[in-house]
Amino acid sequence: MGDLELLLPGEADVLVRGLRSFPLLEMGSGGWNQQHENLEKLNMQAILDATASQGEPIQELLVTHGKVPTLVEELIAVEMWKQKVFPVLCRLQDFTPQNTFPIYMVVHHEASIINLLETVFFHKEVCESAEDTVLDLVDYCHRKLTLLVARTGRSGPPEEEESQHSTPMQELQKQAELMEFEIALKALSVLRYITDCVDSLSLSTLSRMLSTHNLPCLLVELLEHSPWSRREGGKLQRFEGGRWQTVAPSEQPKLSKLDGQVWIALYNLLLSPEAQARYCLTSFAKGQLLKLRAFLTDTLLDQLPHLADLQGFLARLALAEPQPPKKDLVFEQIPEIWERLERENKGKWKAIAKHQLRHVFSPSEQDLRQQARRLDVLEAVAPERPHCAYCSAEASKRCSRCQKEWYCCRECQVKHWEKHGKSCVPAAQGDRAK
Repeated sequence: MGDLELLLPGEADVLVRGLRSFPLLEMGSGGWNQQHENLEKLNMQAILDATASQGEPIQELLVTHGKVPTLVEELIAVEMWKQKVFPVLCRLQDFTPQNTFPIYMVVHHEASIINLLETVFFHKEVCESAEDTVLDLVDYCHRKLTLLVARTGRSGPPEEEESQHSTPMQELQKQAELMEFEIALKALSVLRYITDCVDSLSLSTLSRMLSTHNLPCLLVELLEHSPWSRREGGKLQRFEGGRWQTVAPSEQPKLSKLDGQVWIALYNLLLSPEAQARYCLTSFAKGQLLKLRAFLTDTLLDQLPHLADLQGFLARLALAEPQPPKKDLVFEQIPEIWERLERENKGKWKAIAKHQLRHVFSPSEQDLRQQARRLDVLEAVAPERPHCAYCSAEASKRCSRCQKEWYCCRECQVKHWEKHGKSCVPAAQGDRAK
């Protein structure tokens, strides 16, 4: 099979160079819509690059042109639009849209950006290139994971059900709710990739993660509630690939990708020397973290052997005296994107909503048909991402010898070699003979 390619190298470079931040007032405008379409193309090209092991040029372009902070700012701007402008827009007296597609594009924008960030943050240099905005991204992920924990007690995200009696806005609200759940799951993966860089993060970012937000305790709650798993009719279901899927009994002991992301993030935050020096193990934190011991079964340790170190840490923690809360005077750097956007737009939410209702969300039928065609084309070429042959996480590396198996990291490839090695050499020899 030949290499898959959506964008030529020169095209990708032009699209990345052109990325910019838009004010809230311009969301949904012609220029903004063009950037949304460009982001979708970059998103899919990044996935194709990972699938075809082409060296991730999109990730390299984002770093080279310093555009990761731009993506973070756009992510938080559209999050704010959804929270501050969208509800006001829906309450306007003359807001009675028959076609909600233009609004859906804005709502969908957040999902597009977090999906692209999840794809490229696998590479540590991308996290480093986020510079000060990594603080804003940590806050963003914390907001999303807090909402995910708050979902506990509800039956997970809504199913995508068709209803003949739903109005276009009711359908949009259902789609937005499902999308919010998926965005939170992507944010979990992004946070895990940030923790991979924990030893090189700034003191302010580390303090934000460990002291301000106490992410280890939040991650324990996520493991306890596992909002991406549920039981329906006595059968275990997991939310994967954008929908609930029944898990066969033989597959149930297998660690899900999302549970794996939580465990790896916990490992990074609790066992990294830098994090250990900063994390205050109070009575509350100790009580929360010791809940993890019940989850550390032999089956789990077989799949993530590194967690044996975490098990040892918890055994020592059980015998240790809790620490009193620290009162160190630290000059902490504060995330500024959300606060700046809120300050710039405070008191203007209704004016923004009215402007967008008149100038943005009243498109012609021709515009709608063109937008629908673009979406159909983008969805048609979007590939399904491969999964690691060892741990089933989304994979971006392929066995260089036989090109048949995929892995998320070198460690998984090494662990899988005992099984894969028997078929790898014959497969590679067979391909060369053809």
